[in-house]
Amino acid sequence: MSEENVKTDDSCCASCGVAEVDGVKLKECTSCDLVRYCSDACQQEHSHQHEAICIERAAELRDELLFKQPESSHLGDCPICFIPLPLDLDESIMQACCSKLICVGCVHAIDRRDEEASLNSLCPFCRKATPETDKECNKYRMKRIEANDSVAMRREGIEQYEKGDYQSAFQYYTTAALLGEIDAHFRLGFMYHNGQQGVEKDGGKFLHHMEEATIGGHPYARYNLGCHEWHNDNKERAVKHWIIAANQG
Repeated sequence: MSEENVKTDDSCCASCGVAEVDGVKLKECTSCDLVRYCSDACQQEHSHQHEAICIERAAELRDELLFKQPESSHLGDCPICFIPLPLDLDESIMQACCSKLICVGCVHAIDRRDEEASLNSLCPFCRKATPETDKECNKYRMKRIEANDSVAMRREGIEQYEKGDYQSAFQYYTTAALLGEIDAHFRLGFMYHNGQQGVEKDGGKFLHHMEEATIGGHPYARYNLGCHEWHNDNKERAVKHWIIAANQG
């Protein structure tokens, strides 16, 4: 079966040609969306014919994700008013008790309401008592880490990084990134780029983590990815990244 036929008809196995009927379930190639197979054996048998076009299509799909204008940044929306959070981190506040990033407008409005009702200082989101000391904040953060909170892990990674414990920071960032934390990907990318203590330089891993952060809406990751493309003489790709990053603010 030719690749041209496979592209237009994915109702049959690309290797043996069996149709998807009762009792026969076809599964897509794990790297592209061009062909389907009835078994692992058929996929393996067909791999030498499909490999080149599969790699090409996988790269196209990756670029579609990479150069898509994000609907919002990696910070997402305020969980109270649902307005996109500003990139300026001074305009939002991280709550240690629940790891929620809340815009200063909502924090101010809820604090004022609580004050008028003679209530103690409570988290605007989870309504737990607001920690007042660094020790209390650390205690809350470690509880969140025990609950597999990726944001808390990334925050602890930042704390360790600022103390100079790069190995611990790397471990927290890695775990957070595996759980989908976008900024952790960004920070891991820099650690692989710089080759800091305990972390070897790795251009491939730097690129992977920057791309993951970029796809997740991280404008600073996209800017740095654009710089990487520019220095590698991929001017058109670099400019595309910078335009998208500029549109994000």
